Formats: sequence, C-alpha cells, structure tokens
Amino acid sequence: MPITKSAKKALRQNIRRKKTNLQRKKKIKNLLKEVKSLVSQKKIEEAKKLLPPFYKALDKAVKKGIIKKNTASRKKSRITKFIKKA
Repeated sequence: MPITKSAKKALRQNIRRKKTNLQRKKKIKNLLKEVKSLVSQKKIEEAKKLLPPFYKALDKAVKKGIIKKNTASRKKSRITKFIKKA
C-alpha cells in the first residue's frame, strides 16, 4: 500500500483510469463481435452501419493511448476486408 499522500492519490487515479480503459476496450470487443455475427447471419447492410461507431471507438482509444495507432488501423482494415469479402 502507498504511504505518501501523492502515492495514495496516484493509486486512486490509476484505479479510475484502469476502469475507463477496460470499458473502452470492452466496447471495441463488443462492436467487433456484433459486426462479425451480423456478417455470419448475412446481414451485410446492418454490419456496414456498425462500422462508423466501431471506427469511432477505435480512434478514441488511440487518442487516449489505450491501444496503438497501428493496432487500430489493422483492426479497421481487417473488419472492412471481412465485410467486403462476405
């Protein structure tokens, strides 16, 4: 456990940030699963409608430093390719 006042505050900040970071990652995962399930059900148009929120979630995660830029680019590229292929 932290002893100094500043270390205690840093711990509180880390816990709060971890929580929000995990929520953002979870949102990305859920959107990805949703898109993949729609494609597997042959609902291509609905899957295409989910792309902008998926891109937005990825871009926000990159901006906040949760995931790296190239990781987001790779995910965008792969999911777009997946939808076009279907």
